[in-house]
Parts: sequence; structure tokens; C-alpha cells
Amino acid sequence: MVLEAITNPIILIIFVLNILFAISLIFFERKNPSATLAWLAVLMFLPLLGFLLYLVFGQTFHREKMFKVKAELDVKQKSRLKEQLEELHEYKASPSDDELDKYLAMAHMLLVNDMALLTGNNKIQVYTDGMDKFNALLDAIKNATQHIHIEYYIIRNDALGKKIVAALAEKAKEGVEVRLIYDGLGCARLPQKFFKELTDAGGQVAGFFERKIPLLNIRVSYNKNYRDHRKIVVIDGTTGFVGGFNIGDEYLGKGPLGYWRDTHLKINGHAVGMLQVRFFQDWSFAAKEVLDAEKQYFPKEHEVTGDAAVQIVSCGPDTQWEPIKKGFIALINSATEFVYIQSPYFVLDESVMEALKIAALTGVDVRVMIPCKPDHPFVYWTSYANIGELLDAGAQAYTYDNGFIHSKTVVVDGLASSVGTANWDVRSFRLNFETNAFIYDREIAAVLKTAFENDINKSTEITKQLYGERSTKIKIKESISRLFSAAL
Repeated sequence: MVLEAITNPIILIIFVLNILFAISLIFFERKNPSATLAWLAVLMFLPLLGFLLYLVFGQTFHREKMFKVKAELDVKQKSRLKEQLEELHEYKASPSDDELDKYLAMAHMLLVNDMALLTGNNKIQVYTDGMDKFNALLDAIKNATQHIHIEYYIIRNDALGKKIVAALAEKAKEGVEVRLIYDGLGCARLPQKFFKELTDAGGQVAGFFERKIPLLNIRVSYNKNYRDHRKIVVIDGTTGFVGGFNIGDEYLGKGPLGYWRDTHLKINGHAVGMLQVRFFQDWSFAAKEVLDAEKQYFPKEHEVTGDAAVQIVSCGPDTQWEPIKKGFIALINSATEFVYIQSPYFVLDESVMEALKIAALTGVDVRVMIPCKPDHPFVYWTSYANIGELLDAGAQAYTYDNGFIHSKTVVVDGLASSVGTANWDVRSFRLNFETNAFIYDREIAAVLKTAFENDINKSTEITKQLYGERSTKIKIKESISRLFSAAL
């Protein structure tokens, strides 16, 4: 039987492909050891399905070459924006009180890693409810006078999606410059003519990492990895939005997961200029158009009444040092009182897990909140397994019961925090394009801490006893999920 299997042409081809992919993993692709072992396990245990999964999700052989082009575009864009960056750098500021000075070394690290300027004079509004966030966004769009730059991972073909596009089209008709970036995979189900109202009005639209086939009149997202997971809006160079909400009715609590608990920021101040730089870089890649650094995109003078210090930090497969992850680790290592984390996915590599364990073991109050229901079951059980490991170190954990929590936040010691698009998982750290605001401000930290504590009242604590009583079926799910977690 074994001899017959080996001589079967199809099985032989699959066997050879598995060997070739294994060689590629080990010798050619620059994956970390954990990811390499995970994909080798996939190829070994799923020989028929494994190489198909690898082709769709795991193959990164062309990644370095592919994103070398984007990295070069980013450098060119930054050089074109040199004057604007220098002007922003003039606004650089230390945090607003002496106790926050301990984060200056971390801020320097993020500056070196991602050219993330530390800007002052920022006023920040925190939104935790979709209705509030989108009302604020629509108001800001309505009041735009010069330009609207908008970038989202998901835009749904539903009431909210159409309302946003209609509002953008209306401004375009008024002569406001409108540029929109959507992700090719996140928006793959949109009808071909979804943005026609906007483009007919003079707006410009670009798909991130997709190809158009004119003869067939279709759009193709040709890789499941390297997605533009960012949610950024810049209006008139003075107002910016960044956070976890995508555009769609489900983010108003009208989807199958129920109430949608997320966190988003509206920023007025000098940090908006850094969101603008990020959009310029992404537009160059997606639209193949380099925007001129005209003064209306970077207004020198606008009224700002806030005093929050903010860094806009981005990461993706085109960055070398995983700056957002490094920022998270630096925040954890700085903690002496507490670390509160919210994330829909909690699939961490060893470096972040060790930082959290050390914090918990040294007496820091480490708390993590994840959803009570999975939108991706495989990822959920890996998250649950990681929670169990942290419980052993003395951390506390909760499952959010009032719908679905999609918030991506961390707040430390009531002093520093981060809000943005990056989940606490290896995919956000290494494969997706993400953007987070790192904030050094007591007032915003207090708002996020209070939001976390309010959410505890709508959550179930995962105690060590509760975790220990999980069924054998759940234990099996966790074990299998953890085995492949580095390949997620």
C-alpha cells in the first residue's frame, strides 16, 4: 500500500511540493523560527491541504522584493515632505508633566524605528460607540473645505457604507478634494460600481494590493496577507481619525455579533500632520501617484487647545523592526502599577508574552479583555490558551459579554496609552499594515482606564478555577490552535 501511494502521480506531486515548500521555508523565507515550525507542522499533518493553505496564507518568498518598492516609495515621499516634517519637528514636545518623562526613551525608539515624531498640542476625543464615532466623522466630512483623505480596511455595501460614500460625493461636487483608499480583500465583496457616485463627482479611489482585470471587469485581491488594516481619515490637514471601527452597519451594532464595542480617536493638533504623511505614503503605493507637498495639506497655523503628546506609529511587512509591537513591549516594561489591554485577538509571540508574564510576576496588575464569542474560532481558541498561560503568572482576564469587543487599546499606570488598528496578534505585528497613536497624557489614559473598568461590569472573569474546568473538547481545540498559532 505504501509503495502504491508513493507511485501514485498525484500523491507524488503533493509530496514533492511539500518538500519544496519546506525547503523554501527553511532556507529562503525569512520567517521567525516559531512561524517556520508552525508551517512545517501544517505541511506535515495536512499534506493535501497544507500546501494550498501555504500558497494562500503563508508564502512570503516575494515579500522582500514586493515591499522593497513600497519602502522606496515611502522614503521618496518622506524626502518630498522634508520641509513639512521639519516644521512638525519644531512642534516636538515633552509630555505635559515630569512623571511622563520616563517615556522619552521609548518615544526616541519609535522615532528611530518609524520616524514617528513626538508632537504636542493635540486635543483628543475618545469614541467607544459606533454611532458617536460615525456622527463625528460625518460632521467632520460635512465641514470639510479643502480636502478629505480617507483610508479603510472594510467598507460595507450597506446603509452606513452608502451614506459615507454619498457624503464624500457631495463634498467632491462642492470642489473639495476627496481621495479614498480601500483594501482589496476587506472590500472584495463590494459591487464594481460602489464608488461610482464618488468618482463621477470628481473623487479619486484606489484599491490597496489588488489588480483589475479590465476584460473581465473584475477586481482581484491576489494575496490574503499584507492587508491594509488601517482606518485613517484626515480632513483639511487639521482633523484626523484613527482607531478600530471599519465602515458598515455591523459597527453600529446591527450585525450578527450584536453590540459592537470598539475604540476610535478624533485628533485635532500637530499629530494630524503625521497621519497625513502616512496617507501620502499609502496613496503613492495604492494609486501610483505621488502627491505634492502643498501647504494646504500641512497647514502651519490652526487653533489647537489640547496639550496631549502623541506619536503616530505604523508597521507592516515593509518595516524592519515591528515598531508597534516594540512600542507595546516598551509600555509593558515601563509599568509599575497596571497594564490594561483590550483586543479581539490575542495571539502573541514569545517576546510579548514574556513581557506580560514578567510584569504580572513582579506585581503589576495585568488585565486582558477579549470577546466572549469568536468571529474567527481558530484564533479565538489560541487567544484563550494564551489567557490561561497568563493566569498562571498572576494576570486577570475577562470575556466581554455585551456583544463583540473589537477595541485595540492598552493603558499603563494612568499615564500612557495606545489606540489604533493593530490587534495584539502576530498578523498585525508582522503581516498587516497598521497605524496606532501612542499617547502620553493623563487625561486620555484616565478615559481609557474608566472605559475598561466599565466594560468589566459587562464581562465574565476567567478565573483560574473557571479555566481549569474547561472541557476536554476545548483543551483539544486550544492545543491544535496553539500548534499552528505562529502561522496565523
